[in-house]
Amino acid sequence: MNNRASALLERYAPPVLGGIVILLVWEYVPGFFKVSKLLLPPPSSVIRSVWLIYDRGLLVENFAATLTEALAGFAVGSISAIFFAFLVTRSLIVERTLMPYLVGFQALPKVALAPLIIVWMGIGIESKIFIAAIISFFPVLINAIVGFSTVEAEKIDLMRSLVASRWQQFRIVIFPNSLPFIFAGLNVAIVLSITGALVGEFIGADRGLGNLLLQLNYNMDISGMFAVLLVLAILGIILYALVRFLHIRFVFWAKPDIRSGSN
Repeated sequence: MNNRASALLERYAPPVLGGIVILLVWEYVPGFFKVSKLLLPPPSSVIRSVWLIYDRGLLVENFAATLTEALAGFAVGSISAIFFAFLVTRSLIVERTLMPYLVGFQALPKVALAPLIIVWMGIGIESKIFIAAIISFFPVLINAIVGFSTVEAEKIDLMRSLVASRWQQFRIVIFPNSLPFIFAGLNVAIVLSITGALVGEFIGADRGLGNLLLQLNYNMDISGMFAVLLVLAILGIILYALVRFLHIRFVFWAKPDIRSGSN
């Protein structure tokens, strides 16, 4: 019990203490330099704005909209990326055919594509999901390709000696071997999916935290804008932690190094 308490203290004490220091500096140092609270509101004002936005009924619905868009886009983008990675690594012809187009599509600035996507799909949730999906697609694709391509030859030879089909080789050896790489891409994609949802909401939306952020910006409510940003930061941390938890839970034979922030 003492060892576990010590491990938890070692893991969580540094970020908690660091956060306290940042909040104290943010609360008092700007005032020492006479920075206006209208330009840089203190944390106490930001927390009050979070409650005010919630009390006005603006937080829950907009939060739910952005969360739905981000998670749906993350799911669509990740599943599509794993599927294309499978196709690319199963055939040299498919790789030579698809990869230039996939890389070229990734090179296109998604912020520039967003207005076109809104025109095509409207301001509904579908366009936000699509933007979140294409932004979260490439990190998972690259990591899945690496994972599918780095299986030890001895394992494949063993499966062939057992007369395993290509599907059995993929299901029993290749896919499990690739999971640490795939989860590395998922860790990045889950955060990018929030960015994708916000980009879509900035371009055209009638709800969502991005839309709320624009409204607060129009009203020059800086404290309210910081409040929304705080909510987005917390959302990103929670979703990232959830993916890390699933990583540790399902890839128990290849846990991330504790120095990277995992158990």
